[in-house]
Amino acid sequence: MDERGWCAARAVLNNGRARLGEVASALYPDVPRVAGTPLLCREGWVPDAPVPLADIRLEWDERPVPPAVADPADGLPDGYRTYAEAMAALAPPKVFEDRPSYRLLDARLPVLRFGPARYFDGVNVGESVAHELAAGADGLATRTHEAAARASEFASGVGGLAVRERVGDPCDLGRRAALCAVTTVTVTTSGGYVLHGRDPARVAHAGGLHQVMPVGVFQPLRDEAPDLWQCMVREYAEELLGKAEDYPVGFVQEEWAFHRRMTGAREEGRLRAYFLGLGVDPLTFALDLLTVVVIEDDLFSELFGGLVAVNDEGTVSMAPFDGSVPRPMQPAGAAALALAWRHREALIRG
Repeated sequence: MDERGWCAARAVLNNGRARLGEVASALYPDVPRVAGTPLLCREGWVPDAPVPLADIRLEWDERPVPPAVADPADGLPDGYRTYAEAMAALAPPKVFEDRPSYRLLDARLPVLRFGPARYFDGVNVGESVAHELAAGADGLATRTHEAAARASEFASGVGGLAVRERVGDPCDLGRRAALCAVTTVTVTTSGGYVLHGRDPARVAHAGGLHQVMPVGVFQPLRDEAPDLWQCMVREYAEELLGKAEDYPVGFVQEEWAFHRRMTGAREEGRLRAYFLGLGVDPLTFALDLLTVVVIEDDLFSELFGGLVAVNDEGTVSMAPFDGSVPRPMQPAGAAALALAWRHREALIRG
């Protein structure tokens, strides 16, 4: 494929992620779903009740077995070694850096085991499998009802899904570098939640879809051990308040005033954080750790009275927490909302 053809397929992907996601979802008819949404999962990945975030234990493996599929070159224009390299040159989003990240190696709740990775490890496989589906769709995925009905026929009758076939089971964490995002539904006690509209010109993943907030790739600032709460606090500051992602040398998060306020409120019970489960996006194989934070209204106003209308990744608004799901919604966001609504009485009551 030449550069022009690659860019055309990339445009099809960015303009049709919701429809292509339906096609991708139908390719896995026998894989369990999270709360009736397209998000794929395995038995044991979704607990029967929300788990207090403090009860989730994180383990670390410094030298994990390398993934079976990494840095595929399938479908790239001549001269490019990886999908991220082509993307950086031909279709760069506003936010696109190869930062250190955590790779999920095993999930046996309440224990999650991680190892080291880089952000582009996830891009190189995840965007490749989405891109090849867009490139091979040949107009099918532009017709939503037909795409969903004929997905199995499409998969078996159309070539060009080589990377997806090599990966195989999307929920097998050893087949690829399974980078995680922490997807958080922020619910106020009066019944609202924070909603994000993801701008495809600004983001590398899930552009054009709605999502809950905050959501961020599970990454360290430097070389610290993985900590879900610390990652979530940084994302609150960056996505809801517009804080820059660049933290100065010598930054100590535990001494940061915003971190102390969030953590103090959590210790007082005015803010409650829970783990809901995890799942895999069928289009891009993105893996999301699903969480919910329930926050008292007055505390939400104190912390986020300066809620931005636009951030580096799209638009920000409040939506009613009433069981409805805006469309098109990223599968992880739909799953997190569905689980939060399922457990709403226990969550709000605390």
